[in-house]
Amino acid sequence: MPGTDASHSPGPRPLPGIGRTAVVTGASSGIGAATAARLVAEGFDVVVGARRMDRIESLASAIGARALPLDVTDPTSVEAFAAVLDRVDVLVNNAGGAFDARPVADADLDSWARTYEVNVLGTVRLTKALLPALRASGAGDVVFVSSTAALISYEGGASYTAAKHAVHTLAETLRLELNGEPVRVVEIAPGMVRTEEFSLNRLGSPEAADNVYRGVREPLVAEDIADCIAWTVTRPHHVNIDLLVVRPLAQAAQHKVARET
Repeated sequence: MPGTDASHSPGPRPLPGIGRTAVVTGASSGIGAATAARLVAEGFDVVVGARRMDRIESLASAIGARALPLDVTDPTSVEAFAAVLDRVDVLVNNAGGAFDARPVADADLDSWARTYEVNVLGTVRLTKALLPALRASGAGDVVFVSSTAALISYEGGASYTAAKHAVHTLAETLRLELNGEPVRVVEIAPGMVRTEEFSLNRLGSPEAADNVYRGVREPLVAEDIADCIAWTVTRPHHVNIDLLVVRPLAQAAQHKVARET
């Protein structure tokens, strides 16, 4: 417009994560790695934690994050991780996984124990360790990456669905317990997400893992879930996204998946 002084035009909007520190667990691959990259792009100071230091150091170098060793199943590792963090505004509890697809009648109890230890006890352990810092931030966020398996059961999935049901209950309980405090509790429940390791770790062979997604047009990818996580933690802090269920269009429900021949 005539008479407009371009020197007074508003500059670019500041990134929503500026001045905030986000911790992402299980960041060596898949959803964790994608989430770390997305939060860096949103301006967060991101700390990535995982057991495979070579992977997270490579990721941190590529995206501009900090890498720290973290095994959520090891209390000493969690304590050391928490001790070096001077600030935490966002915790993304992503570490987890499925390790078998056996029916209950053939249950491998060692696999059950591993599944529960990683998905549930590890999540509780780290959340407990970082809650003081999240409270002190004055506007903290705890994000639990669960699964649609947290909401419904299916054959051959008992060890994983039991663990993810526990994560869902953990999120709901923590939200109740923190009511009135400046910490949001968010749960992201993805459906079918194709990543390089999840189904391979569960089923044991590349062929079996590929069969999970065979004929499915555009299953979700890690970046889709990272987008959801970033959206929830960048809302105004009075807005709490309690539970976000996200599936590919091809998946209407756990047992209803459109497959092309």
